[in-house]
Parts: sequence; structure tokens; C-alpha cells
Amino acid sequence: MQWLNKVVDKVVAAHPGGEILIESGVSPSGVYHVGTLREVLICDAILLELRRRGRMAKHVHYVDDLDPLRKVPANVPAEYEQYLGRPYCDIPAPDSSNQSYADFFLGDFLGAAKELHIDMEVVRSHQKYRSGAMTGLVEKALLAVDDIRRIIEQVSGRKLEKDWAPIQVMEGEYLKSRRFVSIDTASKVVTYLDPADKEVSISYAQGQVKLNWRVDWPARWRLLKVDVEPFGRDHATKGGSYDTGAAIIEQVFGAAPPIPLPYNFINLTGETKKMSKSSGNIIAISEMTKVLPAEAIRYFTLRYPPPKQLFFDQAHGVTKLIDDYAELLAKKDKTDDDKQLIEICSVGHDTTVSSVPFSHLVASYQAALKDSDKTLEVLARTEYQTAVEAQRDIISRELKFIDSWLAKWAPAEIKFALLKQLNPADFSQAEKDYLISLSQKITQAPATADGEWFHKAIYELKESRRMFPEQVFEPLYRALIGQKSGPRAGWFLSILPRDWLIKRLKLEK
Repeated sequence: MQWLNKVVDKVVAAHPGGEILIESGVSPSGVYHVGTLREVLICDAILLELRRRGRMAKHVHYVDDLDPLRKVPANVPAEYEQYLGRPYCDIPAPDSSNQSYADFFLGDFLGAAKELHIDMEVVRSHQKYRSGAMTGLVEKALLAVDDIRRIIEQVSGRKLEKDWAPIQVMEGEYLKSRRFVSIDTASKVVTYLDPADKEVSISYAQGQVKLNWRVDWPARWRLLKVDVEPFGRDHATKGGSYDTGAAIIEQVFGAAPPIPLPYNFINLTGETKKMSKSSGNIIAISEMTKVLPAEAIRYFTLRYPPPKQLFFDQAHGVTKLIDDYAELLAKKDKTDDDKQLIEICSVGHDTTVSSVPFSHLVASYQAALKDSDKTLEVLARTEYQTAVEAQRDIISRELKFIDSWLAKWAPAEIKFALLKQLNPADFSQAEKDYLISLSQKITQAPATADGEWFHKAIYELKESRRMFPEQVFEPLYRALIGQKSGPRAGWFLSILPRDWLIKRLKLEK
């Protein structure tokens, strides 16, 4: 966790006293996906480390729900195009409930954030604007239009249009970009030109006027007194929105910018583009929390420094992720970094990752017909008997996530179920002879026979009959699970009910 300690060292040095405020922020334009996760979990990690050092700290999650809908996401009905330009807080929810579009997607995220044990205060943009909290900052920005124009052009290196203004105005129910004319600070009124070049006056005291993104971001920093903020690397380019925001807050709003912490994106494995709500190539955070334990999700997100790009593989990558975390937990000589990472991942909650390899649990659970109690019985007959005795509750909790993973993400080649019935006619005579011979060997197996015993029994038959591997394993798996391959054969046979196994190898219906 060197990256975390360096960040916190820098924050503490810059703010030796008082409460430290960390901000994350997302527009509720659609489903909160795994890509969003990195920002909020980085904030949470900073918060936890600051508190561990005895500092007062708070994580504020700012919801940009006064932003207008710019594009209809893939999972939202196409008829929502009628709301393009309307603020998210004023659009009806896709589920036809009484809540808003913003409430609908934010609620899903907040439920997932609770599952992840994220400690944060939610602040909503529309409430800040419409309550008047942003009025003074809107006023300062409009009184300094020329300065802001100069800052953006100098810092970004691009020329703004002649009629550029740092605001959008509400016309009817929609936000529109209009040409700014003047401001009356006594009456809190802005005058602008409509499309017909007619002057129109509107109050800016109750959210009818909204600052554009490049100005809204530093205004928010000033309002909340933000000390440190992670953000996507696209905002960290030279002359980008952070650079212009830093200059604007210093020169217009008279405050220091937050310490920046750019992070790289989380992509789905095989994807070259970052996750996009509009395209639909996402995994919802709420879905992820149903499939993976919170500590595993936090471990995936926080074990590497923010600049490193992450790739999430919901199918094959989950096995390695869980086993890597289990290995960290089981490590005897943990370094201080190891201990810190575990604390940040577990957040004081009981672990849900056992020392039994994930693939072993997956196979055992399926072999036990997805019965948790029977799975524990199966495991107790293997080399993991000690783990079962010591971690019974942990394994039971882990199996609930494995059940969801099998249902939602597991690759087809990993999933199996014992065949309820089989047709002997599907097997050649040579295959039948081999399976019956194996059944006869198994009738002589001691009650305590383990995977190694069954492994040797299979290979003794292979050698005595001079069989090729595919002649040994294919008919075996077809008889048991109806597939040409499956889990480790010796171990698999050792966990199956002995009477059932012998009867099945005899190809009895």
C-alpha cells in the first residue's frame, strides 16, 4: 500500500490540522458500473488511512444530478430521447415509479456502496443549486467571465467561441447554452440572448442557472472545501479540466485546489475501451456485490496503484482473484503493507474468503448438488478437513457467493451437475468394460480412500489396458456429468457418495 501511504502523507503535510475532506463525484446518467468503483474505493481507502492515523476525515460523494441527459444509455428505453437536455433530477425513473431518473440509478449504487462498507456522505447538485448554496459562486463566475475565458484559453491552449459563457440556463424544463449579456447582483438576475437574439432575464438564485462543467467543478471544490480528489486520467491531461479548474479556483474563487489523484480505468478483459453507460458494455456495481464478497472487490480495486490500468474478468479471472486474496490472508509472515491492505479490504468485517481453493469449492459445491451442508460434508472427507473444522462459517458464507457466480458469470466449461439418468447405449463396449472394471476396483477401496487413492486406481487401469488419456477420462465424465471433461478425476470420485458412484460406473439406470 505504498501508493496509499504516499497520498496520505502528502495530504497530511498539506493539511496539518482540522478535518480533511475527500470528494468523489459521478453523474447519475445510467447504471453505476465497475469503472466507477475505483474512484469511490480510493476515497474510502484514503479516509480509512487518515482515521487510522488519528485524523478527522470525511468522504463526500457529489451527485451531478442537475446535469442534463446527453445520451440515452443502452439499458434505458429509446423514448427517453424526449428528455435529452433535461436534468437527471427532473426526468421520470425508467421503472415508472414516483422517483426521478437520478434517484433510480443512485439508489442502486447506494445499496451496493453499503454492501461494500463505504462510508460517505451524499451531496446532490440540484439541492445545492436550488437551495441557493451555489448562488454566490455563480455570481462570482459571471462577474469574472472575461477572466475565466482567459484562464481556459491560456491553460488549455484552445480558443473559445466569441459568445462563450460559463453557464447554462433553464428554458422550460431543459438546460440550454445561451449567450450571456449581463448580471444584476442586487436582484440576482442574469440576462441572456435567446436563439432569436431577444434578451431574456432569469433568476440565478434557485438553480435556474447552472455553471458549465469546467467552472462547476472548481466552484464545487470551493463550496465543499475539498482537500483531495481522485478522478479519471482523462481529466488529468495537460490543460485538461483539472488544470483549468485549479487555475479558476485560485484566481476566481480565491481558494486552493484539492490535491489531485488521477487513476486509470477499469476495463472488461478483452475490451480496449473503458466501460460506457451509453454503450452498455458494463457490469453494474450492484451486480458485482451479489457475486463477489466485498473484501474481494476492494482487494481487486485497491491492491495496485491508481495509475495502473485494471482488467476485470468476471469468468476465469474470479478464481485467481479469490485465491490470491486467500493466499494473502493465509500468509504467515505478513508485511506491514500486507496487514494494511487486509484492513482496508475487510474494514473490520468477518472474512468471507476461506483457505480452500476457489476451484475446489466450486467443484465440491456442484458435486454436492449445490447443498451447502453436503458440501461441507464432502470437503470434510478430503485434505481440507482441518479447514472445514476451523472455517465452517466462512465457507458457508463463501458458498453463497459461489452459487451466484455459477448462476451469473461462471464459464460453461466449469459448470456441471451429476447426471440424474444415463443411457448405457451411449457407451461402446470397450467403454462399458473399462467403467465396470473401475467400479470393481472402487468396491475394494477403504472407507478413508482419498483423491490420491482414486487417482492411482484410474491410472492402474489405464496402464493395464494400455489406454490413451481420452479413453480413460471422457467416458468417465460422460457417465458422471454428461460432459467430456470435468474436475480432477481422482479428487472428484473421492467426494461422491460411494454406493451411487459404484452403481453409476456399472451404467445401471
